[in-house]
Amino acid sequence: MSTHADDRRQVRQLRLVVEAEDYEAALAFYRDVLGLPEEAAFSTGDGARVAILDAGRATLEIANPAQKKMIDDVEVGRQVAPKLRVAFEVDDSRATTERLVAAGASEVAPPTVTPWQSLNARLDAPGGLHITVFQELSSPEERQEMDGFGTDATRG
Repeated sequence: MSTHADDRRQVRQLRLVVEAEDYEAALAFYRDVLGLPEEAAFSTGDGARVAILDAGRATLEIANPAQKKMIDDVEVGRQVAPKLRVAFEVDDSRATTERLVAAGASEVAPPTVTPWQSLNARLDAPGGLHITVFQELSSPEERQEMDGFGTDATRG
């Protein structure tokens, strides 16, 4: 990222807040099974509870309807994702998918190699989230050389 862009950065953190009916199950799934470390937790005397889990680097992916459809087609073979899908980069998509399913997630589609060279699996997870776990199979530099990759600025 250029220095100019760094000077304009105002957002310091992306935090996705998920209301989970079964708080304990969702917390155990994301913290203990997926492996997101707990940064902080808060509770009040009236039973309100929240845990803030560290999900590493955050990005916000904005996709138009055609891109969303294409990703669903590649990863699942049909339209399944709601408007919001949460994706987690992991070291081993296959092993992570197995762990998450054993912990209560529903596999929507098994790990699939995508045209952008990642291994992506789809699951319905606690808290009502539709998630992707993905493993990058090529380096960022290798992906930059693929057709269609780059940034809007570099594509002209």
